[in-house]
Amino acid sequence: MKLTKTLLATTALTVAGASAHAQDMADSMTLVSWGGAYQESQHKAYVEPYLAMNGGVTATWDESSAEAVAKLRAMNEAGNITWDLVDVVASDAMRLCDEGLAMEIDHDELLAPAPDGTPASEDFGDLIVSDCFIPQIVYSTTFGYRTDMVPAGTEPPSSVCDVFDLETYPGKRSLQKRPIDNMEWALYCDGVEKDDIYDVLSTDEGVDRALAKLGTIKDQVVWWSAGAETPQLLADGEVFMGSTFNGRLFSAIAEQDQPIGMLWDMQSFDLDGWIVPTGLSEDRLARVLDFLRFATDTQRLADQAKYISYGPARASSAPLVGQHATLGIDMAPHMPTDPANAGNIHIYDYEWWADNRDDLDAKFQAWLAQ
Repeated sequence: MKLTKTLLATTALTVAGASAHAQDMADSMTLVSWGGAYQESQHKAYVEPYLAMNGGVTATWDESSAEAVAKLRAMNEAGNITWDLVDVVASDAMRLCDEGLAMEIDHDELLAPAPDGTPASEDFGDLIVSDCFIPQIVYSTTFGYRTDMVPAGTEPPSSVCDVFDLETYPGKRSLQKRPIDNMEWALYCDGVEKDDIYDVLSTDEGVDRALAKLGTIKDQVVWWSAGAETPQLLADGEVFMGSTFNGRLFSAIAEQDQPIGMLWDMQSFDLDGWIVPTGLSEDRLARVLDFLRFATDTQRLADQAKYISYGPARASSAPLVGQHATLGIDMAPHMPTDPANAGNIHIYDYEWWADNRDDLDAKFQAWLAQ
């Protein structure tokens, strides 16, 4: 749905002017994210300062982003949208936008420009992959491993294909309970060139080939749904190696001093950001858009990098990334985009997955049940 000019005029509010319009805005928000260290970074960088500037407003977190598409479909069918703002990956934003479940927005009208006046659409650039998507971070899904569980006399794992090498690196693995990333890694480690992965995965034979490769380790896999699970499994020594988001591994290594190493090879770059559900009342929408303008400005996105090692989505935020809020270490070298970490990356194809996700999900879940 396109915002009308009247609605834009009443809801594209600056934080400075928020109090004058407070009577037109809801006094509470339900925000949806992924839990764990990432959600905590959002809370510290965006929510706490916003609430401090807007007395009487409250915010509640729901940790259901992994199920956002299914839940928003159900809410829409029931005519009861209980979420105000939802953090999703780029491909899910595309699906929700295509289905009319996420609101199309004018980024330059609703979001703050960069400090030098550069419009938001230029500051975010190519990361705006959907008319409904407001980017926050660039992150990667990659692997962590227990450094104290590497067999004596063996070099630590250095290739993503070591995940499939149970002989050299015995022990349980943890993989996300979805086809994304797992299918690409499986094909790559079965000899498919990076540039050919999606062409191969577009065929039934390619899907079968990926699942067959995953089948070589299936009985050693713990499947996870929440990003906090792999760091905990690693910390408890339940798995030798597992995939998760790079910021979760940073938290376990740098903040919790766990005996965990990072494997950056074939890290899968992705985007995360907000969508606004369609169907909000005017007072709820006004509050959400006021919060969004504040939470996605240059300084706030840079501030998030004080708490977690995800790259801010605005170009103007990158030079402001400094040290960790409590550890005092430089955060730039811990970003997935740092040249030392980005020697062999996997570029996740958002559009391909938006088009093929439902079909691949069904096939993947059927394979899991076998």
